[in-house]
Amino acid sequence: MAKISPFEALRPQPQLAKQVASKPYDVLNSAEAKAEAVGNAFSFLHITKSEIDLPESVDIHSQQVYDIALDNLNAFVQRDVLFKESKPCYYIYQLIMDGRAQTGLVCVSSVEDYENGIIKKHEFTRPEKEQDRINHIKTTGAQTGNVFLAYRNQASIDALIDKWKTTKNAVYDFTAEDGIQHTVWAVSDTDTIAQITQLFETEVPCTYIADGHHRAASAAKVRTAIGKEHTNADYFLTTLFPSNQLAIMDYNRVVKDLNGHEASAFLTALAQDFDVQTMDNAFKPDALHRFGLYMNHQWYALTAKPGTYNDADPIGVLDVTILSNNILDKLLGIKDQRVDKRIDFVGGIRGMEALEARVNSGEMALAISLYPVTINQLFNIADAGEVMPPKSTWFEPKLRDGLLTHLIYNSNN
Repeated sequence: MAKISPFEALRPQPQLAKQVASKPYDVLNSAEAKAEAVGNAFSFLHITKSEIDLPESVDIHSQQVYDIALDNLNAFVQRDVLFKESKPCYYIYQLIMDGRAQTGLVCVSSVEDYENGIIKKHEFTRPEKEQDRINHIKTTGAQTGNVFLAYRNQASIDALIDKWKTTKNAVYDFTAEDGIQHTVWAVSDTDTIAQITQLFETEVPCTYIADGHHRAASAAKVRTAIGKEHTNADYFLTTLFPSNQLAIMDYNRVVKDLNGHEASAFLTALAQDFDVQTMDNAFKPDALHRFGLYMNHQWYALTAKPGTYNDADPIGVLDVTILSNNILDKLLGIKDQRVDKRIDFVGGIRGMEALEARVNSGEMALAISLYPVTINQLFNIADAGEVMPPKSTWFEPKLRDGLLTHLIYNSNN
């Protein structure tokens, strides 16, 4: 069963919350992060993307970057931008995007649950991305990145969280520049904390990583590296969302070249496995096994033919698998999407226009839009101990970094 705990969050003063809260470190490159933080000395990006405060010539993975992150974190505490909660609390975090609300429980989850498969995974991780977060956590002593977990919703948990939201005042409530509203409540009542802990211990047999595989893996490796005396490292920062509140967006692909094919020959080859239809406008897939293809200023709708995928296999039936097997590997020679430099990934939040722009600029030769993976598909794959192809899911809205941070070193207590 899921083992969670309240924690003493390091968090911003209420009047500074909107300025501190930043987009997750892994959805921005260094240039984007620097632009986001311009004119905002309180942006948490000074901690999570601290290379923005150093010359561009500095390697973003050098120890100097992690050291300045620690300096900035200490400065935020010393200037009273951030303060540490006086007692362990749970936190309720509601996000509203385009009128749709989702509410999660911010807590710390057991590293042992991660290692023992109670927290289930569906993606492989990349060593260089793990090492970046390991270095950041070990140097700063802080888990600044939240791991987004999902669980099969339970009415009793929903009711308890809803009651707290409707009867208590929020500690933060603001709308970010992108129009997403962020509201946070602190659950400090001892009895309610005990009820929440007990409900997860008895009613939630497992949780699933929706977003944050690298953050979770890094937390586990830091715990091993720094030793048992640092007991706060036995847990890592998570937000748990019930499955009935989650929406997965498409995660699309762009490819640099046609692997030696002429455009007409590429379309002919596609027709072996797909029905190909010319479209007048951008094609956002409307059902499973349907894909959009954009190249040479033209959109096409692709429908996978029966027999080109395996309905009985939880991995084989995925559209990302059909794409990987029948287009990326078979026609474009892309064997491993995690390392091949010819492919890039575009989250659905950026829209069809972003795909067109990457191709029209000449940077990419084609773009492929996909139908989103469902939450049940994610659960089924994780339950089967299988792993999805990389970059299969894109969750929105994103949790903001900086609102709630978990300190792992006992010296910070």
